[in-house]
Amino acid sequence: MTDREHDLILYGATGFTGRLVAEHLLANAPADLRWAMAGRSLDKLKRVADQVGADVPLVVADSQDAASLRSMAGSTTVVCTTVGPYATFGSDVVAACVEAGTDYCDLTGEVQWIRRMIDAHQHRAEETGARIVHTCGFDSIPSDMGVWFAQQQMHELHGVYSPRVKGGVKAARGGASGGTIDSLLNVMDEASSDPAVRKVLFDPYALQPEGQRSGPRRTDAVNPSHDDDLDAWTGPWVMAAINTRVVRRTNALLGNPWGTDFDYTETLMTGHGPLGAAKAGLLAGGMGVGLAAMAVPPLRRLAQRFLPAAGEGPDAEARDKGFFDIRFHAAHPTDRNLDVRVKVTGDRDPGYGSTAKMLGQSALCLAAGESTVGGGHWTPASAMGQALLDRLRSDAGLTFELL
Repeated sequence: MTDREHDLILYGATGFTGRLVAEHLLANAPADLRWAMAGRSLDKLKRVADQVGADVPLVVADSQDAASLRSMAGSTTVVCTTVGPYATFGSDVVAACVEAGTDYCDLTGEVQWIRRMIDAHQHRAEETGARIVHTCGFDSIPSDMGVWFAQQQMHELHGVYSPRVKGGVKAARGGASGGTIDSLLNVMDEASSDPAVRKVLFDPYALQPEGQRSGPRRTDAVNPSHDDDLDAWTGPWVMAAINTRVVRRTNALLGNPWGTDFDYTETLMTGHGPLGAAKAGLLAGGMGVGLAAMAVPPLRRLAQRFLPAAGEGPDAEARDKGFFDIRFHAAHPTDRNLDVRVKVTGDRDPGYGSTAKMLGQSALCLAAGESTVGGGHWTPASAMGQALLDRLRSDAGLTFELL
């Protein structure tokens, strides 16, 4: 705890996901945590506070008003924000936190924007001590912490780390996220008009620290294939584009303990036999057609009319019925009989119910001073490691187990 007015401010509390995070904080924050809710409308903040039963301070801050963001950041130890698309609404929030030396966490999966923030603020964040931790939701905590856990198990069991880990989404159920769709459409808009953005999006080393942004050729899976390690047919997984880059950045930020040539790939598992192969083929074809269509501005605008809007999401019953199950296979460097297999699960809808808990626990971890790293742009695993893993297990409904 510090001498600042607040220990933690939840920015975006009036949004769909923000309200879920507020409910999680209300149920899980320690009694002495001085937390507040922030947004651009005091009336809306009051309504949300009444609805969730939160008797906490309310802070007016607007992403279009840099002065209000600086005031918010300077009044707290941690800013936890759900206000996206982050490329549209998040840059000034990060800048304010960096200048104030305030820790920060968010839900973004926007690779091009994360890279922009790293390039703009890394050195200053190191000076002020601000720990900036992106991707604290379904993208990319299960992948980032899952690989970190697998590597810890490999080292404990065999005294070495794996040079290659594969992640496979075995099963998941959840409603469409309006905010995630809005962010994806924004990324497509940027990519269609800016070749530099397209270059970053296709660069497997886009999020590496300066001086480490090249290496062996890496590509995200686009074709169906049978993966013997995962023992399943697999196809492309849309979130691999962010998750693989976050995991590689974790390795780099930890000092490359898993090797300078460490690789992580991520796919969607579609099952066994001819049916699994057929599903993988349909998945690859459908994703290819879908992405090609979304790259065309008129088709993108048309699709937007029929997709969930930002601020919309599944109801409580659907969120409670949701889940995810992700498998990780870590290859032993010399003896494949000693490979490590790990299972990571979540007990709620991935994009909302589980994400809200993951973000909430990330914010609480930072507010409790459980991260021992200095200022800069970090990943969840590199910033919080075992402390976050313990919180995810005890209070966020995630499991991490050795198979």
